[in-house]
Amino acid sequence: MKFLIDMNLPPEWVNIFGQHGWHAVHWKEIGEPNASDDTIMDWARQHDYVVFTRDLDFGMLLAMTFADGPSVVQVRAKDIMPRSLGNLLMAVLHEHQSVIENGALLTITEDRTRVRILPFKADSL
Repeated sequence: MKFLIDMNLPPEWVNIFGQHGWHAVHWKEIGEPNASDDTIMDWARQHDYVVFTRDLDFGMLLAMTFADGPSVVQVRAKDIMPRSLGNLLMAVLHEHQSVIENGALLTITEDRTRVRILPFKADSL
């Protein structure tokens, strides 16, 4: 899997993903810092990346469009630094790798993970 790290997360995450065998790039390295969420989603879809973000708007875009990708991993934690959240996130990603590869929205907090398979169905929203 390849991960696109959103602007709202620190670039240090690139190294954490790399240490666990996954390629990652921070959006600031490839796009405009003020790019719209749609632009970021389109880029991720075209280049087969999973979006890693704190922003709930990415999940909303998936729900509104009934898209089957890209997968989005959204973290909802107070401390989003790799030293605090890195081990938990990597364990969750390994556990759910197959569903992420096939299209999913994962929401991760300090004490739970919610997985929704893409595309969303109109009656499940």
